[in-house]
Amino acid sequence: MSRIKTHVSKGDQVKVITGNHKGKTGLVLSVNAAKEQVVVEGVRPLKKAVKRSEKHPDGGIITIDGPIHISNVKKLG
Repeated sequence: MSRIKTHVSKGDQVKVITGNHKGKTGLVLSVNAAKEQVVVEGVRPLKKAVKRSEKHPDGGIITIDGPIHISNVKKLG
């Protein structure tokens, strides 16, 4: 199985260089190389409706971090 090489990895500090979230910085939470997406902490918050469960007993709306394209981020340091 071949591995797709990316310029960032989980745990790296990155800055968004283009798009709606330009200028924001954060820590990479996950990298999906096949889809060319990264999830950066606090950069693209999304609201998601969830059902009641053991993890979320009241259900309702939660905030999660959404993915952005890997070409829109630059590794810092």
